[in-house]
Amino acid sequence: MTAPFRFPRFFVTSPSPCPYLPGRLERKVFTELSGPHATELNDALSRIGFRRSQSVAYRPSCAGCAACVSVRVVASAFEPNATQRKLMRRHADLEVSACRPWATDEQYDLLRRYLAARHPGGGMAGMDESDYADMVEQSPVNSSVIEYREPAARGRRGRLVGACLTDQQADGLSMIYSFFDADIADRPGLGNLIILDHIARARMAGLPYVYLGYWVKGSARMSYKTRYRPIEALGPTGWHRLPDADLPVAQPRAVERVG
Repeated sequence: MTAPFRFPRFFVTSPSPCPYLPGRLERKVFTELSGPHATELNDALSRIGFRRSQSVAYRPSCAGCAACVSVRVVASAFEPNATQRKLMRRHADLEVSACRPWATDEQYDLLRRYLAARHPGGGMAGMDESDYADMVEQSPVNSSVIEYREPAARGRRGRLVGACLTDQQADGLSMIYSFFDADIADRPGLGNLIILDHIARARMAGLPYVYLGYWVKGSARMSYKTRYRPIEALGPTGWHRLPDADLPVAQPRAVERVG
């Protein structure tokens, strides 16, 4: 006899400085992903705006603020624009492979260079090898690391220039975290290329969506997510397609200030 599905217990974090909007505090609601139903629970929670981090599913739950909006690309309807097509042609020589979720020194070295170039003061800047291994390997769901390498030469594997920790869900691919070599002059747009590749992978697998996490209106760090059309946002009445690259954000009634 199969054990009944147990409704998860949810917890709320203490307020901490918001990494996206200066002067505000963030708070998250989260639950553990464990046991035989972890995959089904993760799929269900992702459809209502949760994201996975190791064995935890979380989503923002900030007092008086709804700036973080879950977004997903409609892979089946996506048509790359001229710039995106040019980018895919430019990087068509890259060798792409889906690897088991096992952390490597090569991946970690690439992550360190990426963080130093793009997010030197971010919350992940102090991540060590053990932290990275936990991020990749502590997954209770179907995960992989998608690697992007330059062509092999003289019998050696090509240089790793990009990677993405990715979950395959029932209705799409969820890009948990991507990173790439931001200092290669002749390899511009690798971050965009990784998203385009995930859209193509979802289509080939018959999956309707690519989940990109949260978009914050007014945050320059998040603006790239609206380049992939059509894109859907999660609102109070469910998912809906954005008619343009802008989404009104509810005005906070009483915003908490730091300090």
